[in-house]
Amino acid sequence: MSECQEQNTVHHVAAQDGTAVGGIILCGGKSSRMGQPKLSLPFGNSTMLNRVVKLHQQVVSPVVVVAAPNQELPVLSDDVIIARDECEYRGPLAGILAGLEALDGLADAAYVSPCDTPLLNPKFISRMIGLLGTHDLAIPRDDKYHHPLAAVYRVSLRDAIRSLIASDRMRPLFLVEQSDSVIIDVDDLKDIDPKLDSLANINTPEDYQAFLKVAGFDDSNIGID
Repeated sequence: MSECQEQNTVHHVAAQDGTAVGGIILCGGKSSRMGQPKLSLPFGNSTMLNRVVKLHQQVVSPVVVVAAPNQELPVLSDDVIIARDECEYRGPLAGILAGLEALDGLADAAYVSPCDTPLLNPKFISRMIGLLGTHDLAIPRDDKYHHPLAAVYRVSLRDAIRSLIASDRMRPLFLVEQSDSVIIDVDDLKDIDPKLDSLANINTPEDYQAFLKVAGFDDSNIGID
């Protein structure tokens, strides 16, 4: 069974209390080290963004893509919600807020990731959702480093995020510290993602080539489609 076939056995899941969970994918960064927009890079016969969207859709619904105000996006399926940051380059906390706003009334929580995690394992998303429990936020931590872009946030955190942004406290860790957060040691996630590929993102052309190789893709291979 191929990796993609195995991942397709994952079904939409909810948090333990029945919380409906959507997905938020952030793609409003500058991609300065890559030298070109990462979201449009080919990955097999798909784009990076479309691949990450489809990986999310195996587990959560709906999926929101958060882009910069005038950012061009590759063609996405009609069931993907597109949201825009109010201002460019305000950081991930502002993007998370835009995504949670778009999910208001559609989901109770959201798994958040960047657009450049093409090795994301849908089972990782499922595990993080399951670990949310009755908390407001579930976030992985590697030693002292938190991973806010591999975390689950309740939509009800919007007011807290707005308050942080208004105070120019833009680090996601501020939200973690003041919320009912559950911290997940990454070692407890390795049974479903042994190399923690779900936490790995692409920053440089060298990273891109390495990720293609890990995924078994080259310009002639088929992606997740």
